[in-house]
Amino acid sequence: MEKVSRRQFLQTAIGGSVAISGMLGSAGAQNPPQSRLKMGLIGCGWYGMVDAQAALKVGGVEIIAICDVDSQHLKDSADKLESLQGTRPQMFKDYKKLLAVPELKAVIIATPPHWHALPFLAALDRGLDIYAEKPLAYDIREGQAMVAAAKKTDRIVQVGFQRRQSTAIREVRDYIQQGRLGRIIQAEVQIHYTAGMRDTTVQDPPESLDWDLWCGPAPKLPYSPQIGHFAWRLEKAYGNGHLVDWGIHLMDATRWILNETMPSSVQASGGIYVFKDKITTPDIMNAHFEFDTCPVNWQHRMWGAREYTPSLSNGIMLYGEKGTVFVTDNRWEIMSKDRNSQPQVKESRADAGTLHMADFLTSVRTRQQPLCSPQDACNSTSTVQLAMIAYELGRKIQWDRDAQQITGNRRAVALMKREYRAPWEHPFKG
Repeated sequence: MEKVSRRQFLQTAIGGSVAISGMLGSAGAQNPPQSRLKMGLIGCGWYGMVDAQAALKVGGVEIIAICDVDSQHLKDSADKLESLQGTRPQMFKDYKKLLAVPELKAVIIATPPHWHALPFLAALDRGLDIYAEKPLAYDIREGQAMVAAAKKTDRIVQVGFQRRQSTAIREVRDYIQQGRLGRIIQAEVQIHYTAGMRDTTVQDPPESLDWDLWCGPAPKLPYSPQIGHFAWRLEKAYGNGHLVDWGIHLMDATRWILNETMPSSVQASGGIYVFKDKITTPDIMNAHFEFDTCPVNWQHRMWGAREYTPSLSNGIMLYGEKGTVFVTDNRWEIMSKDRNSQPQVKESRADAGTLHMADFLTSVRTRQQPLCSPQDACNSTSTVQLAMIAYELGRKIQWDRDAQQITGNRRAVALMKREYRAPWEHPFKG
């Protein structure tokens, strides 16, 4: 009988709408609530609910508690979850009260990045397994503190780099690792898109939103819709820009394909050319990462004309001795060095978010490490954060991978850690 990998089984089950709760070792949604894995959700806006619904799609879980600083988010999410699972979760404004729920076994953390570290560390202290959204942390030192804390426990932690579950990306990884492209000379990574802008007028936050608590340990900026829910991604104080928010997915995939850890140096340039006075991170950016395997170049533009080659506007280009490969979420193309050859296009679709959650829930049962560990997530997160430091200083940044430290630039070292707003305290004490 041909052996089938765990991922092949998961993908077949999900793609065919087959219940996989039996494989997870617990009952599906049709079974009594007491038989399901009890989970909590911290941050129940857009992507928090995407993650929660992925867990319910996998089966064998019940979301028993949710937390958000926006009461409207809480109500809407509780209503939705009740309709999906048949039971209504408890609702909390304070994540510490959610973590105190006795029956809780695991938690999803899907807040904006400046609120990742403290709930993560508190959940580890509580002895919970964690599914944490990317980036792992807002700053490099937070990430290092989170990795150190996770290593001291036996808790299962999965970080939300869902593109590792992309069939196309996995097939390209195998293709590269088998040497089919020869030595890799260079990689280019890009996500070009036209950003939508919300109202930048300073105004009172919605009545349902506790803006002071939303800002938490980050600076408390005057509220506007452009830096609030969802739109925080392009605000330096909260999301730190397109590369850190969206580009990090493809930078993580590139590291994974190349089997790399972190670059030895990073330099970056760009600026805010179109959205001046609307955002605080670059709408055009180029970054150069020196990895051992090859240099990796990132670029993005968030405005402008329609793309000349829209099929290539979001993806990774790998240039090898024997040809070139382009890969995006659901497609990859092989281009040989023969000038007259046509690209070989391979379509490969997968429900990556559900597969990533299924990998986490399987690991919770088996107590084996899921696909993206805290250290691996910290490597990807620190890589893009180094680029933002290089951009801010206009200097090439040297990185000591053994010491996990910037070298030769005191100003850059200082930017590895952001001071917290009182009364919150930064978890890195070094």
